[in-house]
Amino acid sequence: MSKLVNDLVRKGCLRTSRTVDAFSEISRLEFVPEEFVMQADADVALPIGHGQTISQPSTVALMFELLDPQEGHKVLDVGSGSGWSTALLSYIVGEKGKVFAVERKAGLLEMGEYNVDKFKYIKDGRAKMVLGDGSLGLSSEAPFDRILVSASAEEIPEELKKQLKIGGKLVIPIRNNLIYLEKKSEEEFAKEEYPGFSFVPLISN
Repeated sequence: MSKLVNDLVRKGCLRTSRTVDAFSEISRLEFVPEEFVMQADADVALPIGHGQTISQPSTVALMFELLDPQEGHKVLDVGSGSGWSTALLSYIVGEKGKVFAVERKAGLLEMGEYNVDKFKYIKDGRAKMVLGDGSLGLSSEAPFDRILVSASAEEIPEELKKQLKIGGKLVIPIRNNLIYLEKKSEEEFAKEEYPGFSFVPLISN
C-alpha cells in the first residue's frame, strides 16, 4: 500500500475494503502529466491540461465512500478527465460491471482512454469512454446504479436524476458543496450535503 493510500486510510477518508484495494491497485501516478509525476502521491489537485485538474485524492476518496459502488454495478462517470475515477470504478465494479465515462473535451477523452486501458479495462469491455455533455448523462445506457460527477454544477441536472435507478446513488459537487443523493422513488430523493469543496466547473453546451 502506497504512502498516499496509507494516509487516506489513517485519516478515515478511505474505509471500504474494496475501495481501499482500488486505490492501492490503480495508482494516481498513471493519470497525471509527466511533469507532475513527482507530486502524484501528494494530497493536492493537479493540472491535467485543457484547463482541468485531477482532483485531490482525499476528495476523490470521500466521493467514492459516499457513492458506495459495488461489484456488478453499472456506473456513469461524468467529467472523467484523465481517467483515474473511471479506472478506480472499473476495478470496483469488476468483470460483471460496466463504467460509462463522459468527457466534454476531446483531448482529455483521448488521454483518459489511453490511461484507463493501461489496465485493459477498455479492451475487456468493462469501461467505455464517450465524448459528450455530461450534464445530459447518457440516456442510451440508463438507468445507472451509481452516478459520479467530478465537476461543479449550479444545480443537480434533472437528466442525471432521471437516469438513476430506484435505490441508486448520485454524488455531485454543487458550487462549493458535495451533494449525496439517493433515489427512493421517481419523485423522492434522500439528500445529504457536505460543504467546503472546490471543483472545476461542469461544462455543458
